[in-house]
Amino acid sequence: MSTKQALLQTYKMGDLQLPNRVVMAPLTRSRASNPENKPTEDLHLQYYKERASAGLIITEGSQVSKQAVGYINTAGIHSKEQVEAWKKVTKAVHEANGRIFIQLWHVGRMSHPDFHDGALPVSASAVNPNAQAFTPEGFKDTVTPREMTIEDIKTTVQDFKNAAKNAVEAGFDGVEIHSSNGYLFHQFFTNCSNQRTDEYGGNIENKARLFFEVLDAVKEVIPSNKIGVRLNPSMHKLFGITLDQETIPTFDYIVEKLNDYDLAYLHLSEPFTDVSEVPFAEPNIAKHYRPIYNGTLMINGGFDQEKGNKVIEEGNADLVAFGKLFISNPDLVERFEQGVPMDNWDSDTFYSGGPEGYIDYKVKTKREPVLQ
Repeated sequence: MSTKQALLQTYKMGDLQLPNRVVMAPLTRSRASNPENKPTEDLHLQYYKERASAGLIITEGSQVSKQAVGYINTAGIHSKEQVEAWKKVTKAVHEANGRIFIQLWHVGRMSHPDFHDGALPVSASAVNPNAQAFTPEGFKDTVTPREMTIEDIKTTVQDFKNAAKNAVEAGFDGVEIHSSNGYLFHQFFTNCSNQRTDEYGGNIENKARLFFEVLDAVKEVIPSNKIGVRLNPSMHKLFGITLDQETIPTFDYIVEKLNDYDLAYLHLSEPFTDVSEVPFAEPNIAKHYRPIYNGTLMINGGFDQEKGNKVIEEGNADLVAFGKLFISNPDLVERFEQGVPMDNWDSDTFYSGGPEGYIDYKVKTKREPVLQ
């Protein structure tokens, strides 16, 4: 394959020079099976290091507090033990000439009392998503969450700020704020989950208030050009989120306002399901938001090599994030470059724990030696 592919061109993102435009998307893999919920040296270190030829790695979602957790065995970024463990991961990636951001995560109502000693998870309002949470005892039905108080909101803002500070200490090149996929910020953005009548609900500006308060707090401890933001505007009937006539205008407002920030990137997802017949949905996210957003636009959602090259060539994105392809092809960039066929992933081992399906996929391409 020709190295003239759009995906294989260099890109300047903030103060980072990316060697290509292939991004490893954030992927929950549930491998932090230890009491501290920290990355494990024998698994996480190898997993991320093997994928360091990506233009950028974005880690799995990492909870910013104990209250933020909602999936088993996920590595957090709120304790000293977690920071020290992540330091080994970032060192390994950097020694392999890679670049790595950490995704900051709060699942909100997608959690379960099993994670909180029986206490309710929190959300914008007391509305059950009627979904399932991945608990230590398997998948369980979600419950009606507790509506966050103003004090809860202030604490959450501080939790994200502290997590970003920890990320800097841990050696990450930047952070991504997970404001997507039905998790806490998304719960504030949408009417189906936000029924508040105070300054955090009602109109579009209020529904976006928590997100921008967090963004402003995070950029107090890390430069804005080291902050990415992830959004999923047309997600529908997943994780309890339902589109309505205010959904896309709300995301339009958020994206337009993000132009006031010198972010590393805006990370958008194409619809996870077919929304072509859904009223008020936007079926073509990259095409819709490219004219609205002035900065670096990253897109994900079902892309392969051909589609990834095409979306960049058409000018609708600058970077493309790949998820499942990176699970089973640690040398994805080299495979794109050398025309080596892709290995298939095993979805049964996505969250199974242990090395199987995590660090046993093979590198099958010629790799340039890393100069030390």
